[in-house]
Amino acid sequence: MHANHPAPETAVRRCHYGYVVLGLIVLVVFSALGLARFGYTSLLPAMQHALHLTNTQTGILQSWNLVGYLVTVGFAGVLAARFGPRAVIGCGLLIVALGMAVTGLIPTFGAAVLGRFLAGVGGAGSNVPAMALVSPWFGARRRGLAAGVGVAGSSVGLMVAGPLIPALLHHCGDQGWRVCWYVLAGLTLLVFAAATLFLRNRPAEKGLRPIGESEAERNASSAATAPAARDWRGVYRSATLWKLAALYFAFGFSYIIYATFFVRYLTAEAGFTPARAGALWLQIGVVSTVSGFIWGGVSDRWGRRTALLWVFGLQGVSFLLFGASRTPGSIHLSAALFALTAWSIPALMAALSGDLFGPRLAPAALGLVTLVFGLGQALGPYLAGALADASHSFAPAFLLAGMTALILGGGGTLTLRRKLVPLPTRN
Repeated sequence: MHANHPAPETAVRRCHYGYVVLGLIVLVVFSALGLARFGYTSLLPAMQHALHLTNTQTGILQSWNLVGYLVTVGFAGVLAARFGPRAVIGCGLLIVALGMAVTGLIPTFGAAVLGRFLAGVGGAGSNVPAMALVSPWFGARRRGLAAGVGVAGSSVGLMVAGPLIPALLHHCGDQGWRVCWYVLAGLTLLVFAAATLFLRNRPAEKGLRPIGESEAERNASSAATAPAARDWRGVYRSATLWKLAALYFAFGFSYIIYATFFVRYLTAEAGFTPARAGALWLQIGVVSTVSGFIWGGVSDRWGRRTALLWVFGLQGVSFLLFGASRTPGSIHLSAALFALTAWSIPALMAALSGDLFGPRLAPAALGLVTLVFGLGQALGPYLAGALADASHSFAPAFLLAGMTALILGGGGTLTLRRKLVPLPTRN
């Protein structure tokens, strides 16, 4: 008598390969944003001391990172749509690692500018195609939650950088900030290897259909013709897309001020020690891992517009609290509100791009709105640093961030239709 064993095909299909792809998306975001961008937040005080930088110069460094992101993001999505996300993601991660290494190797302000710029270029080249992969691998009913999982890579970056960077700075002395950049570059190279080996552009490459795909989506996918799938002009002429881009600008401008100068503000103006400030930043990273789950799920259940309204409202209150009061209670409440909403808007934008333009055009749509988002990110640190030098405090910058989130973000969301209409396709 032979023992009954499950058929190999059945055993394999118990875990859809889409979940492997989603895990790799998390790792790509972890490197491109969690380490390359938010690692700078933890390293900022040590770099500022070692290089004798003004507050304006620290803002300029982060702005150059975001300028690099900005000049790349517009065509990163188009390249991904043409050559496939996997190839573009791999190139982007290599550039991220190079930028980190340059920042540590040459201890001058000019070299740091170059390194931050390269990290931004690679960050856009890897992050945008990675998040766009959610659309071909997940149907509309699962897309918001899946995108929320993907953006959790930023939280993982905070969780790693929070304890790792202070420990390296403590053990390596004055040159510890340079060692930190080498370690972050090495971690990015490991992610590059995993993505190159295991990422796939479409479920069809594994003989699969998207997770949670509805019958209507399957029929629409079968009926769509190649010219319809590449109707680029329809993407860029969409009034809804430009509204989403304005909302993304508001998020980029406001959150980056908070994220960039969070530790600096606490240590210089709120009486926190570096270890205590780093611990709170780590706690934000831990809690923020659920932000994408929460608001992606809310958007799947009650609509993307409702989720956007709540997120902008809570973030606006968070930023205003941070700038208006330095009491421990206000600071911790601000941190909690930000942590619960931190990476939700990028997830919602990725889901909306797929909802409105379909899997093939989603990278181009996401690239365009992220281009405008990058403008906000590039302006935010520069203006915040200049305000801090003029007023001798970062409080006005946080107040500006809060008003931007509430007025431009929340107010702009009210102009969206409750039910967004997908771009029509031509048969």
